[in-house]
Amino acid sequence: MGRVSQAQAQENRQRVVATAARLFREKGTGISVADVMQAAGLTHGGFYKQFASKDALVGEATARAFAELEGRRTQAGDEHGGQRNAARQALIDWYLSAGHRDDAADGCPSAGLAVDMAREAGDSAAHRVYADGVRDFAEWLAVEGEDDGLVRLATMVGALLLARATHDSPLSDKILHAAHEALSVSG
Repeated sequence: MGRVSQAQAQENRQRVVATAARLFREKGTGISVADVMQAAGLTHGGFYKQFASKDALVGEATARAFAELEGRRTQAGDEHGGQRNAARQALIDWYLSAGHRDDAADGCPSAGLAVDMAREAGDSAAHRVYADGVRDFAEWLAVEGEDDGLVRLATMVGALLLARATHDSPLSDKILHAAHEALSVSG
């Protein structure tokens, strides 16, 4: 097989990062490079032509996942004519929904990567990207003039994690509902 063009190599790289971002949120960063490459439709051997290490991929995939979340926030703002409170509530509605609970692969990286990032070294690229993403999301969630973004985010992430852990139980929906009510009343 011949060499791929630079454009094709860049497209392949982006496909691997996008695939990894989904798989890491769904299955955790412990998934093998071979499984990521297979899911991306590429050979395992091509990985090291694109990435220095799996850690480098975890960092890029984490950044990609937070960029997708940023896009969701921007979309909420656009759909609500720049009305911050309405956009925030729309995002909370999505976040604390059964649909989001059941779709970890396309879900929030704050929740989807939390357990893995707790195990990452504090100086790793992925850990830094994750911490920055959490901080930015919390700042966006804060009500103007309040310092409640971290409380809102912690409530949302905690509720989502518990709802996912109890997904086969009526408790799961109750958790989502309770957190939604708490954040809707206070915002």
